[in-house]
Amino acid sequence: MKVLSGLAFFLTFLSPNVWAQWDLSNDSSRLNFVTVKSLKIGEVHRFEHLTGSISDTGQVTLNIDLNSVETNIGIRNERIKKQLFETDNFLQATASGFINVNKVARLEVGDTYTESVQLTLSFHGIAHKVTNDVQVTKLKDDKLSVTSLMPLVINASNYGLTEGVEKLRALAGLPSISDAVPVTFSLIFNP
Repeated sequence: MKVLSGLAFFLTFLSPNVWAQWDLSNDSSRLNFVTVKSLKIGEVHRFEHLTGSISDTGQVTLNIDLNSVETNIGIRNERIKKQLFETDNFLQATASGFINVNKVARLEVGDTYTESVQLTLSFHGIAHKVTNDVQVTKLKDDKLSVTSLMPLVINASNYGLTEGVEKLRALAGLPSISDAVPVTFSLIFNP
């Protein structure tokens, strides 16, 4: 009887989120990137279709539909898809890593914590490890917010995209387009 009472007492302190899975809310999430052309003109772009989840073990997966790139200029969207991303062969990019579910389980609504997360970014057929500091916040209705604390800089050369950047530069008649692209994200996950 003491063992059962002790077990029941212990279980009352565990959040049900320890065993939960969260799914990404595309409508509430953002993944933005900045391009710099002609050495001085910066523009913010985004991806409109994201999917992903956080498993009960803390495995975070984010899938980025490369055909959903939005630069607010239709011809540029098409050029990026065809010349840079080559979406006929590479439909999506993925990022995966882990967050600390034990810390998540202890969060009350409005609580937050930060951690450095190592991610595997698979993009254009090439995978690299990258590290980013994120802030995890517990929202009402057991939702989670995972937000980058600083931009993650993606270098075109690491993913075999240098030739595509050069094609875009030539098509647009620009003197330069930066190979380094800062990326930020604000992701909302629903239980």
